[in-house]
Amino acid sequence: MTTVVRWEPLRELASLQTEMSRFMNGLLEGNGRTTQSWVPAVDVWETEDELVYAFDLPGIPEDAISVEFEDGALTVSAERSREHKVDGDRFYRFERRFGSFTRTIGLPQGVGEDAIRADYRNGVLEVHVAKPEQAKPRRIQVGGTQSAIEGTAHES
Repeated sequence: MTTVVRWEPLRELASLQTEMSRFMNGLLEGNGRTTQSWVPAVDVWETEDELVYAFDLPGIPEDAISVEFEDGALTVSAERSREHKVDGDRFYRFERRFGSFTRTIGLPQGVGEDAIRADYRNGVLEVHVAKPEQAKPRRIQVGGTQSAIEGTAHES
């Protein structure tokens, strides 16, 4: 019996981009496991009226998160501390990332500061960005009535 699996090239491309990003961070920062920067995952979706960016930020208090808007770019930054607990001779494995991060995302042209709202619940930061109004085309008349430019010359 043959099983048919639907191929989703965009999902595969996004997965490849994520893995390549992790790989490159590892090359630039050492072995990639102990010194790799922490970059939280983000989901992006669109509704009729807005774009929504959802950042996974578990374990970070709300007052440690910074959301800034400048020159058409949204910058989210925060810091997660490592909780270091060792009892006696026991060995613990640390796989959760920690440290500070900054992530900047370009927003659509025409978005103003008043169009951005952020909510933080259950370790997820959702940033809602209202879509800007689309510029409406202007009709420009070609030709039409031409008027002559009149003037007088004066000799100096």
